[in-house]
Amino acid sequence: MPRLTVDSWIRDRAGRILLVQRARPPFPGRWGLPGGFCEWKETTEACCARETLEETGLSVRVGELLGVYSKPGRDPRGHNVTVLYRARPVSGRAKGGDDAADARWFTPRELARIPFAFDHREIVMEQLARDRHRRSRSNAPGVSRAGPSTSRPSRKKRGLRAPRR
Repeated sequence: MPRLTVDSWIRDRAGRILLVQRARPPFPGRWGLPGGFCEWKETTEACCARETLEETGLSVRVGELLGVYSKPGRDPRGHNVTVLYRARPVSGRAKGGDDAADARWFTPRELARIPFAFDHREIVMEQLARDRHRRSRSNAPGVSRAGPSTSRPSRKKRGLRAPRR
């Protein structure tokens, strides 16, 4: 039976990504996203906040669900399914803790020469591409963070109901 893990995707205002260096097997000395195993009766959001605090010293606000990674063989300990959340730091300073030897911020350019644990290189590259796509769409003409510009408010904003079928 697969086990559930939760990781966090944290970027600072400069666009750097927070990674932790593993202190224990598997992959000691390699880098990965902060995270770990979900405990009994713990929500995935609570797990994300707890593991991030334990491994990095940062308290975070857990945001949107970014992905679920379930490929068998991605973890040598067994079939583990990872849920990835965007998280925003609210307090603390990045430092390794618990089973993380170190916690550091990396620019996207620095990632090419970092040895990653598990399938985290692929996850990081996927999320960076999504972030780039999201930014390019928000900078497109006629598009704001609220969505495409329109000349007339939506039915919902005008208090109208959709026609019945």
